[in-house]
Amino acid sequence: MIGHLLTAIGWGVVGAVVGVVIHHGSVWLARAEGLDPGLRARDVYGPPVVAALLFALLGGIMGLQWLLLLRSLWVAVLVQVIFFDLEHRLILDRVLLPAMVLALLFSIVTPHLGFGSALVTGIVAGGVFLLIALIGSVLFKAEALGFGDVKLAAFIGLLLGFPATLSALLYGVVLGGLVSIVLIVSRVRTMRDYFAYGPYIAAGALILLFEISAGTAQ
Repeated sequence: MIGHLLTAIGWGVVGAVVGVVIHHGSVWLARAEGLDPGLRARDVYGPPVVAALLFALLGGIMGLQWLLLLRSLWVAVLVQVIFFDLEHRLILDRVLLPAMVLALLFSIVTPHLGFGSALVTGIVAGGVFLLIALIGSVLFKAEALGFGDVKLAAFIGLLLGFPATLSALLYGVVLGGLVSIVLIVSRVRTMRDYFAYGPYIAAGALILLFEISAGTAQ
């Protein structure tokens, strides 16, 4: 118990540093894409604070082991996706594609996953979201889901496998739907406004990542 507590404290500090790197990396990436760098308080302090809290929680759950490093990498990727998509309504291939390759490679050594399961789940999850995006664009003449969301779903499939991916995507869609309803009812947004689902899909993946990590640690 003491060991896990010390790991949580130390890993929380590591998370804060990683969050600072995420912020500065996102600023560089935004400028490379010709976007506003995003220097509001949420963008500057959000990644370090959230990464510190999530790293601390993960360290407390898992203790010091090699799998903590791997799961922390996925937390960092998902935190970057959340804040960048909230600010710019964009999920970058420069972040997601390398993460997808790494997720597929590391699936070989990830407990209860495996290369085949990760690959099939990633393809199916991405395919389902692609189908939803295409149907939405035909029926509503608007972008129901962005192709960044499609690639994010594929990444989550590679990361979590089946059936965890199904739960993660369901959590994300429900969470995003609830938030969008609140925004529309409060008249902050209208039905015609674009809504970024990426942050909520990523949040769903984080929930499942922590559930799996808690199960592994038991």
